[in-house]
Amino acid sequence: MNYYSTNGKAPIADLQKAVVKGLAEDRGLYMPEEIKILPKVFFDNIQDMSFQQIAYNVASAFFGEDVDLDALQDIVYDTLSFDCPVVKVKDDIYSLELFHGPTLAFKDVGARFMARLLRYFTSQTSQTSQSSQSSLINVLVATSGDTGSAVANGFLGVEGIHVYVLYPKGKVSPIQECQFTTLGKNITAIEVDGVFDDCQALVKNAFMDEELNNHMKLTSANSINVARFLPQAFYYFNAYARMKALGKAENLVMCVPSGNFGNICSALFGHAMGLPVKRFIAANNANDIVYKYLQTGQYEPKASVQTLANAMDVGDPSNFARIINLYSQNNKLTDVATHHRITNLISGATYSDDQIREIMRQCYADTGYILDPHGACGYQALADGLQEGETGVFCETAHPAKFKEKVDEILGIDVEIPERLAAFMKGEKQSVPMTKHFEDFKRYLMQ
Repeated sequence: MNYYSTNGKAPIADLQKAVVKGLAEDRGLYMPEEIKILPKVFFDNIQDMSFQQIAYNVASAFFGEDVDLDALQDIVYDTLSFDCPVVKVKDDIYSLELFHGPTLAFKDVGARFMARLLRYFTSQTSQTSQSSQSSLINVLVATSGDTGSAVANGFLGVEGIHVYVLYPKGKVSPIQECQFTTLGKNITAIEVDGVFDDCQALVKNAFMDEELNNHMKLTSANSINVARFLPQAFYYFNAYARMKALGKAENLVMCVPSGNFGNICSALFGHAMGLPVKRFIAANNANDIVYKYLQTGQYEPKASVQTLANAMDVGDPSNFARIINLYSQNNKLTDVATHHRITNLISGATYSDDQIREIMRQCYADTGYILDPHGACGYQALADGLQEGETGVFCETAHPAKFKEKVDEILGIDVEIPERLAAFMKGEKQSVPMTKHFEDFKRYLMQ
């Protein structure tokens, strides 16, 4: 499978180049030239398949031309050593719990898959490498919360790879911060004096700097990387399978709390592969740039604002370029036909911090289900937007204990911290302070 850039000005890449480089030479995001439609028999029998079996079928359609199928099966099965169950919350609203991986967040699947795929490619080329220095891959990742912990733990100890996690100072939860600042080994945490968009800009500028790229081999593990965002489609096929087993798969609506829009983008790729979901809802916090686009057809990025749902604090979502490309014939943001295609399938919702607090309280009082601030946006978007005859599934993207201080205060409870989270909190913080200026970041990497 070949990959092209959303900006249309970079050379075509194979999968290995798309994964290793992360970002195309023209600063565009890589897109597969073809999205394969899965056969009817797959969907006819999907309810009888395990999560791993489902994921392997989907991964084969994405990556089977470029990765040995036995190796791909090993990658998938090793990645998915856990499940993501569907839980009924209220009436026709179900939670797809994506927080049963090692760091208790939905990004575990993409991060673990990418780490294993990158290791596969490096093992294929290691015999021709001239030195350990030339073969060392440096992964740059910007995080507003869960990406950093998922990537850091997914790549921890992987030979030949060093990870730099850039995060905004004071704008991730204490537990999230512990999950990537206490690891050491091949993980370096960089504490940026700015917001997530500043971290993301540093990463993107690093990829475009010729001198820096001549000095070291760089790639990204953000959802801009095809190996990070595409595997998240596994979740939506699995959700459909579980709902079909319950007899609830007709008129299915999927709601995805959205920040950088990688997760919902993977769901839309699944839909293009034949996944029978009726429509999608992108749930936002106060960072409502895409919500306003859906209403008006105008895309106007702006500086992100800090909210309770910090992992969604993104003012210029990178993966929205992929969504535009997926539904556009001319790749123009303001094209009327493109806007019409998108809004026929995707609607939006946006919630303030005060609304998020009330949603969490009301859901807990009504159902006993504990929402984290991000899942709260997804739950309420379904409660507000489901139509008669529809069944809704929202993504609960992280365990509420990852936001313990916020959840405890809002609900007046003491959320139990799972042992694997508590273990991170016993470690010593190791981080490098950094300004938001690229010159300083470049100087640090060059040294």
